Amino acid sequence: METPYVDWLVTSPALTSTERAIAVGAHLVSEREGYAHHGIYAGNGQVIHYGGFHHSAKRRPIEYIPLHGFAAGKGIKVQSEPDAIYTGADAVARARSRLGEDQYRLLTNNCEHFCTWCVLGVARSEQVRRCLRNPWTGIRMLFALARGECMPSVSARSGLVGTVAI
Repeated sequence: METPYVDWLVTSPALTSTERAIAVGAHLVSEREGYAHHGIYAGNGQVIHYGGFHHSAKRRPIEYIPLHGFAAGKGIKVQSEPDAIYTGADAVARARSRLGEDQYRLLTNNCEHFCTWCVLGVARSEQVRRCLRNPWTGIRMLFALARGECMPSVSARSGLVGTVAI
């Protein structure tokens, strides 16, 4: 199965055909400048994600956000998770169980850690690993965060597979 790439969401909040194309419980990724933002598709045009820092030093909790808000003017990819232990409604139930949690930590409990925990049962972040292995990647991410780009303006992990325009 090919991974959908949802590019028209950058401007369109009309999601009916996209909602059918993205499976409930899918691990979504939206590329930002210097990093990727992750969320779990909950159905009905909603994504559960770790809000992180929203243009300030104030943390945001795990929350629902509309799919077009999660996209924040960027495209969305569905992360392939061949080793997923939790899929569909089970992945969403795990995400919902943490709604309101406000323990965001950039290096140990970020949006990618949250999503991998929801589908794999283990919290991990390839972005953090890449930054620790390559200091220049880490510096680029820190500059993106300092510019206030840590969260979509509305409230690359390896393994992304081929894309299909929707």
